[in-house]
Amino acid sequence: MNKWNIDQVPSQPGKVAVVTGANSGIGYEITLGLVKKDVEVIMACRNMQKAEEAKAKILHVHPQAKIKPMMVDLSSLNEVKKFAHQFGSHYDRLDLLINNAGIMMSPYKVTEDGFENQLATNYIGHFALTGLLLPLLTGTSGSRIVTLSSLSYKWAKIQFDDFHFRRGYSRRKAYGQSKRACLIFAFELQRRLSAAGSDTLSVAAHPGLSKTNLDQYFPALIRPLGSLFLQSAQKGALPVLYAALGKEVAGGEFIGPDGFQQIRGYPTKVDADAYSRNKEVARHLWKASQEMTKVFYLGNNIYDKINSSKNQNIVFSQVCFKWMGSRSENRHKLYAGH
Repeated sequence: MNKWNIDQVPSQPGKVAVVTGANSGIGYEITLGLVKKDVEVIMACRNMQKAEEAKAKILHVHPQAKIKPMMVDLSSLNEVKKFAHQFGSHYDRLDLLINNAGIMMSPYKVTEDGFENQLATNYIGHFALTGLLLPLLTGTSGSRIVTLSSLSYKWAKIQFDDFHFRRGYSRRKAYGQSKRACLIFAFELQRRLSAAGSDTLSVAAHPGLSKTNLDQYFPALIRPLGSLFLQSAQKGALPVLYAALGKEVAGGEFIGPDGFQQIRGYPTKVDADAYSRNKEVARHLWKASQEMTKVFYLGNNIYDKINSSKNQNIVFSQVCFKWMGSRSENRHKLYAGH
């Protein structure tokens, strides 16, 4: 059986992608893979100096690459909204949204919005970003949203009664919860997109165990061991690139490595546990996420509306955003509402 790699993908000129956390690790390798296929990549990063350095490194290898660093701090809802507005003022299409950025097992911190930092950065910010960019995504034929989870999703379920660990913090459980939320979100997003009649796909992916800078909060004695047991970030990016570009990929799938225990290997469809596929858990998480972010899209009652509708063409009035302004001025204004 042939193993998938990026060389099997034809050139994709004219396509536009947003990759969060694109300046290092898996995000950098995703960006490198996409520009090899002539995709224009917006590097959505918190540290602009590192983003510019990564851009220069890529341009050294691929001088014709179209890359644009843009600042976003996913732990801040205000910054996420600023990014979405800025992107919408410059682009009228979005083919790929890669929800990649993340932190792992960081010390306890509460964000400016009152959220536990790992949940805010890894999940809540991406939930809001996806909603704010959804009109562009659904307006672009064949678009995809790829959300990164992790094998660590198995470390925790969703603490609906204490999302933000106010009753006691566990770095491990907080990270596991954030990656569990990403996985549940990717599955539920596909259900809602399908129910709304959209051809936009939502796909989950995980990189196996890969050597990246996510280990920055690990003990110093443990970090060097990663080089012995973990696969490279380049190899870890393959499941994400396959989820984004593979022609056989369907919405609602979960892509990971094909090796032992999904630790390393080439991209393949993998299973998720029953809890991550549970629709009631997903609806509860979606509702809570909308309440936390105040970003409302593909509303909670969409299934009821479809079931009661005589014609199944549900228009995107379900997406609670309006775009205002003149395209001739290349400006769009976004706002969220119920």
